[in-house]
Amino acid sequence: MNLTKIGHHLSASIRSASTGKPTVTLATLETLLQQCRNSSHFDQILSQMVITGFLGDTFAASRLLKFSTDSLFVPIAHSHRIFTHVRGPNGFICNTMMRAHVRRNSPEQALLVYTLMRDGDVAADTYTYPILLQSCSQRLAEVEGRLIHGQVIKVGFDSDVYVGNTLINMYAVCGCLGDARKVFDESCSLDSVSWNSMLAGYVSADNVDEAKWLYERMPERNVIASNSMIVLLGRSGHLEEAAKVFDEMPERDLVSWSALVSCYEQNEMYDEALRKFKEMVVDGVLVDEVVLITVLSACTHLVVAMTGQLIHALAIKAGIELYINLQNALIHMYSICGELVSAEKLFSSGCTLDLISWNSMISGYLRCGEVEKARSLFDSMPQRDTVSWSVLISGYAQRDRFADALALFQDMQLEGIQPDETVLVSVISACTHLSSLDQGAWIHAYIRKKQMKVNVILGTTLIDMYMKFGSVPNAMEVFRAMEEKGVSTWNALILGLAMNGFVKESLATFSEMKECSIVPNEITFLAVLGACRHMGLVEEGRRHFDAMSRKHGIEPTIKHYGCMVDLLGRAGKLTEAEELIANMPVPPDVSTWGALLGACKKHGDNVMGERVGRKLVDLQPEHDGFHVLLSNIYASKGSWDNVHEIRGMMRQHGVIKTPGCSMIEVKGTIHEFLAGDKTHPQSEDIEKMLDDMTKKLKMEGYAPDTREVLLDIDEEDKETTLFRHSEKIAIAFGLLTIDAPTPIRIMKNLRICNDCHTAAKVISRAYDREIVVRDRHRFHHFKQGSCSCLDYW
Repeated sequence: MNLTKIGHHLSASIRSASTGKPTVTLATLETLLQQCRNSSHFDQILSQMVITGFLGDTFAASRLLKFSTDSLFVPIAHSHRIFTHVRGPNGFICNTMMRAHVRRNSPEQALLVYTLMRDGDVAADTYTYPILLQSCSQRLAEVEGRLIHGQVIKVGFDSDVYVGNTLINMYAVCGCLGDARKVFDESCSLDSVSWNSMLAGYVSADNVDEAKWLYERMPERNVIASNSMIVLLGRSGHLEEAAKVFDEMPERDLVSWSALVSCYEQNEMYDEALRKFKEMVVDGVLVDEVVLITVLSACTHLVVAMTGQLIHALAIKAGIELYINLQNALIHMYSICGELVSAEKLFSSGCTLDLISWNSMISGYLRCGEVEKARSLFDSMPQRDTVSWSVLISGYAQRDRFADALALFQDMQLEGIQPDETVLVSVISACTHLSSLDQGAWIHAYIRKKQMKVNVILGTTLIDMYMKFGSVPNAMEVFRAMEEKGVSTWNALILGLAMNGFVKESLATFSEMKECSIVPNEITFLAVLGACRHMGLVEEGRRHFDAMSRKHGIEPTIKHYGCMVDLLGRAGKLTEAEELIANMPVPPDVSTWGALLGACKKHGDNVMGERVGRKLVDLQPEHDGFHVLLSNIYASKGSWDNVHEIRGMMRQHGVIKTPGCSMIEVKGTIHEFLAGDKTHPQSEDIEKMLDDMTKKLKMEGYAPDTREVLLDIDEEDKETTLFRHSEKIAIAFGLLTIDAPTPIRIMKNLRICNDCHTAAKVISRAYDREIVVRDRHRFHHFKQGSCSCLDYW
């Protein structure tokens, strides 16, 4: 119907020429509204009513306003225009306008209408106050809600059940459960909505005791109330009670079944969730998207692709397989279960993919080791969010592609995307593995600059990084600044202090941890025993080892026994260490025997060393370290035939000795050196520095310990070999490129030898430089001729 026809109908039927009063009923308006199908038609009707003055008729205006507020295609602004044109709006019109604002998510406007209503002396009724209270609930406006409550009492509507119910709901939603309960208890008329509203408040607040008390006293436990209780009890871990409520329900709906299935899934009882879902299907209950997503999560955790496929078939049968959230759950399930073909098929055929779809597919590729496919999909994304970057960066870090993780993080920065905690944890871990302290410190500075909250995981990762770079003061600074500390945080500090030679401080931290009521775990005792091991504190180590099971109820694992064997072995108690291995309640692993073999080498017990070494070579013939240790034991006593035999066994099994490698970071770049390395661009300068170091060392009284060179060569060649160890080359490069007082930090992949340890002490005094060397076991802080390990390592 066009504008001309609308105008003609209205002007012809509304008023007579002589009286100017309505000549017909509102039938014409009703006819026009019945034919109105879109906002354009409504605009035409509204315009003509304004032009003809028919909008001044209160009944006509109220009918038009009611139609506009009930029709979603009519903007709320149009309804408000009608309202403002009405002369002397009555209570019904004001209520209609306020209700529209509440329904259209503009609750603050409802209070403005109420203000106009009061200014116009329009009386409020029992429909007015519930609308206003609903607007307060939507905005969590407790103060305004209390003012309206006062108006309700003043006009005497507090006895109205509808008003009372909205008051209970308003207070409950605003978290004022005491006030909600007061209204509930003082109400003279309660209905099922009253009980459900009060119960919903307790459920939202996770107040199990009050919710149970109220539920048990309900005059009629309807499905809504029982469903709420199942949700609350399941969320609080009271699964038996949740199942009891479910079993006692006289009738159940889809929500009842979904709630119980979700209870089991949320509490990691995935098999039970699937069993209950099967009962639901057998019972003939129609499934929906929510319950299917829940059971797909259970399938994902159990890695049961076949069950997931059956659920996929159910979704197809129900006609909901194209729902985007369900598709994402299916893609995730198939990816985690290693069914990449099925995941790819779903992803490729998806009509409406969102970011979750892309991120799930990338995560699936990474989980299955398809890193390049993951990167290709990432690069082809139409848009990315923080999760997209996080998934790929974390994937790179988990696949030991740390350089790629850092490079991608730099790309993320260039695109102006702010990283989240997961990204930062992955990148800091990458810095740790790449021995890149400068980059790690920059990320820490970035966290401080952005004033990001350092939670338990991020703080613990920072502490671990600084400790593994020997930056103990920085690690302590992070620890002290953390508002919340978990057991993992304390463990990282205890272990880090011990690794860096601060054994006294490490054990004191353990005592402080217990004073703070933090319960130690298995890893805590590994750190504590490690501290004792690093300083030879045998009796204290025994005390903590015994306390594990006696005081803390933690049964020692093979790793704890390995620590004790190492502790006893380093202290020279080789027989006791071997007896401990023989009496262990669990079979010893190669690491435990390896600790005893290292102790035999350290203390020169060649007889036990040869026996243990032969056992280890037989147990793990591909391990290079055990062959080398046994070979060194033979070499130390001049048994060169046996040395050649072991070297022959290594060749036979394809075992290659891991070459010693030392790394040093200078201005953000990692430099690697092997023993005798002359490939570095600055090798000539390094050779000159090595010659200078040799002269200064001899002036300081240093004599090379040629016993470390277990080769059948003369002494002069042995000395030359010693001076070309990788850590000495790295130290020389550090002296050339790193200005004092910045410490020279070196990472070594093997244990530092006795000669390099002695040389580093002398160099630190001769050049007045702090040198920090991290070998495969611990840190050595060399300063003014001393080492933090006190020569016990």
